[in-house]
Amino acid sequence: MSRVYNFSAGPSMLPLDVLKKAQEEMLDMGGSGQSVMEMSHRSGEYQAIIDKAEATFREIMNIPDNYKVLFLQGGASTQFAMVPMNLGNKSKVADYVTTGQWAKKALAEAKRYITANEIASSADKTFSYLPDVDKSMLTPGADYVHITYNNTIYGTHYNTLPDFGDATIVTDMSSCILSEEVDFNKFGLVYAGAQKNMGPAGVTVVVVRDDLIGNAMDITPTMLNYETHAKNGSMFNTPPTYAIYICGLVYEWIKDMGGVKVMHEKNVEKAKILYDFLDNSKMFRGTVVPKDRSLMNVPFVTDSDELNAKFVSESKAQGFVNLKGHRTVGGMRASIYNAMPIEGVKALVDFMTKFEKENS
Repeated sequence: MSRVYNFSAGPSMLPLDVLKKAQEEMLDMGGSGQSVMEMSHRSGEYQAIIDKAEATFREIMNIPDNYKVLFLQGGASTQFAMVPMNLGNKSKVADYVTTGQWAKKALAEAKRYITANEIASSADKTFSYLPDVDKSMLTPGADYVHITYNNTIYGTHYNTLPDFGDATIVTDMSSCILSEEVDFNKFGLVYAGAQKNMGPAGVTVVVVRDDLIGNAMDITPTMLNYETHAKNGSMFNTPPTYAIYICGLVYEWIKDMGGVKVMHEKNVEKAKILYDFLDNSKMFRGTVVPKDRSLMNVPFVTDSDELNAKFVSESKAQGFVNLKGHRTVGGMRASIYNAMPIEGVKALVDFMTKFEKENS
């Protein structure tokens, strides 16, 4: 079996141990005589799977008891509407910090339902940094403030959470969930699409504080009301059963390695290898200001579009796939999520070193 090093921003690579476990259980999950894909979501067998997935996620991420964990559909993009519909219910005003394409889309969607204020943006420099923000910039009485914790396309990350005082903070953690320890008490709601760092496409995890549930706008569709899913244990309708099962295996994989703290240490080590090379290269350079760099998504470029294209082509031929950068940044982007082994990052740096020597 020959597997490539997949640097895709999502759907992204999954841990090999998880894939092998799923392969072993494909035809017969736990002696049930059936695949998880065939199970009724109302069966005892599947209830045990989703219960274990939630319990393990709560354990490794240290989720407080006064927060619900919901397994939903519609991707993180559906949360762009669900958040204002469910949380923008008092003043009908919220503040947004625009730090990338997904943050822009979240803001635009919120404006359909509430007054959404853009209090800061880094669009002036192609989102290559995070703007300074604090509680003095918030709209008095706003229902919440929204930030994108890690920007997949542009490779920025809140390495220090802004001081928003007592404001309810909502954040999109799609591309960094499970990669570092998080104090959920600082957030009112966290959402994350699974397909970047948690599992396959099809499920989105929402962690929401209890007091923020049950006050949705009257226009909120039943399926977009957090209360609907909280009251029904994410089983109001048929959930993305297999995707949740794989997420559960990923949670177990992280737990078995020593937890999220150990995972974060591995991620720091991987990222340092790549950033150290970029900082000392005469051909390649990172596009993000150092203090805001992401451990998960690393965009980089040369000074030549021709060289960029040549690098992407030759790297693919060598088994390094999905390195082409987003069209708004150009160049390359290496997404080095939890499942990317350190050997993959070292091999990429070796190839970049060779490419630089041959093309200088």
